[in-house]
Amino acid sequence: MNYHIVLHREMDLAAQAEQARLGLSPRHAMGQLAKRLGATVHAPPEQLPTNRQDYLLSKLIGSPQNWAFARKLVHQFGPEDTVFCNSAAAGLPLAGLLKDRPNRPKLAIFAHNLDRPRSRVALRVLRAASKVDWFAACSQHQAEFLKQFLKLPDERVSFVWDQTDLNFFSPGPPSPRKRRPIIVSAGLEKRDYRTLAAATEDLPVDVKVTGFSQDAVNLKKAFPKVLPANMSRQFYEWPDLLQLYRDADVVVVSTFPNRYAAGVQGMMEAMACARPVVVTQTEGLGVYLADNGGVVQVKPGDAVAMRQAIEQLLDHPEQADRLGKMAAAIAQERHDSDRHIACLAQGLEKLREVPSLVAIR
Repeated sequence: MNYHIVLHREMDLAAQAEQARLGLSPRHAMGQLAKRLGATVHAPPEQLPTNRQDYLLSKLIGSPQNWAFARKLVHQFGPEDTVFCNSAAAGLPLAGLLKDRPNRPKLAIFAHNLDRPRSRVALRVLRAASKVDWFAACSQHQAEFLKQFLKLPDERVSFVWDQTDLNFFSPGPPSPRKRRPIIVSAGLEKRDYRTLAAATEDLPVDVKVTGFSQDAVNLKKAFPKVLPANMSRQFYEWPDLLQLYRDADVVVVSTFPNRYAAGVQGMMEAMACARPVVVTQTEGLGVYLADNGGVVQVKPGDAVAMRQAIEQLLDHPEQADRLGKMAAAIAQERHDSDRHIACLAQGLEKLREVPSLVAIR
């Protein structure tokens, strides 16, 4: 059995592995998975030629480049191959182009956010239920949605705890340059920094946000028109981001309601660094927040409750320290990237024993 990993965009996994070896970045999960399985990695080059059909199909899912790359790959795989796609943008175009080939490979897709109108149409039109052998998802809601919407049995859809590299994100001393309490928040996807700004604008703290993007629409939704004087936003290189977490008195994951675990990455990184976390309760994060004593939860858009939670942790450092230690223990137990990769590898290895969907139709 030959393993292949198809990425939705070009990534230099070898360079990132070398950066991780030097302690300058976390390990990339797809690089770890490829190493464990001995898999060949395929990624679409930035300058891949596309055509009108690729453009039209991208209205369903992915980009024109994803469809052009799927056309390039589809005839390279046979029944002796197992193909893992790190996103629906990479995987569903491949599924659609496989059609009903009797000699097709086993196909697995990591699903992030398919419970959307456009994605539902893509799942139907591309007949994902008869093309994809296994879905994995880091959101319990997304996993349950796929089972119900596509009428799939449990063995064809798996919830997998999301991951972070605990070799990189770990507790450590704060910077000697720190002068007053620091509130940290990371990411842009479904982030609600307006509520964070309202909760902290007159507190004697520095609020440091790592959300960075060129997308003006995303930024307009996420941030207030004018940042409060105590709030800053900038891009941080990996070592600086690690130190920022270590400097944080509180890490806040402030999001709009969502169903696909938006915010989980920042939450896990903070937990791995043993920092107390205040997080917005969302359906997507539900399984991560259930019985999670390592975080303080507030309702979406509730700036008053968020402020109270932050002040409570700032005024009671012993509580903050206790929550941080609990968070680190939870990260060790379920969010280590090695554990995550083992779950994915085991799922892919099991596909060897499963009859082809074409054969059992």
